[in-house]
Amino acid sequence: MTGQLNATEITAARPVNPVRYSICSLITSHAEYAEMLASFRAGGFDGPAAEYLYIDNSARNGFTAYDGLNRLIEAARGEFIVLCHQDLRLIEDGAAKLDAVLAELDTRDPNWAVAGNAGGTGIGRLAMRISDPHGDDRRIGSLPERVMSLDENFIVLKRAARIGLSRDLKGFHFYGADVCLAADIMGHSAYVIDFHLRHLSDGRISPAFYNARREFRAKWSRALRPRWIQTTCGLMRLSGNRLGQAFGTAIQKHALKLALRLPNARGWPSAPVEKAAP
Repeated sequence: MTGQLNATEITAARPVNPVRYSICSLITSHAEYAEMLASFRAGGFDGPAAEYLYIDNSARNGFTAYDGLNRLIEAARGEFIVLCHQDLRLIEDGAAKLDAVLAELDTRDPNWAVAGNAGGTGIGRLAMRISDPHGDDRRIGSLPERVMSLDENFIVLKRAARIGLSRDLKGFHFYGADVCLAADIMGHSAYVIDFHLRHLSDGRISPAFYNARREFRAKWSRALRPRWIQTTCGLMRLSGNRLGQAFGTAIQKHALKLALRLPNARGWPSAPVEKAAP
């Protein structure tokens, strides 16, 4: 059926029986995951406040983080979707604390879409609120602090922002940076928040890490490359720096005229005219 939706119908089209938190994991150890579940439930993530979704990679890695977590994001009913490792344990902070922290973040920046407990704020600068093998009760930065990337151990997505992971990447690394870049492109922001938990892993680097970094760099270098964009109404130059933008604006009218004279030009009226850029 097609037609216009009113506000009631739009609300009715949301997931059936929504919950506050959808807690999503890829698991390789059922025993370790069970300990994580017990920890989260004891911290108030239970009953109607939370659902737990997972993909079982214990026999083999049938899904990577990118395709597996995207499936969980699509299935999730929560207002907030928590992507987390199976080796997390809550300490003193629980559902009530996360509720309060996210409410504060909504007040500070309604455009936030992604939050976590560790990430990069700039070249050589980190923000962090975590206990892990590198140290207990670590707090770095003025939290909440805006970041350009997040560590993958604990990531909260605002469902309303409708942000997911890249469909053209695989593996288990850099999806925290990936989802922050996707959010930024859509006009959203990412933060490290004051939500303390324990991560049992020390984040060891394997050869797969370097392969993932190479693929991540190649994908996002391609995605963010300067380019000409041809629309049905004209031509424009996109560039990440002001000089490139100014150059593109200055020559775009002439570039379009030249492009329309090429043998493979097609789809235009006999005498297309593009208005000068303001």
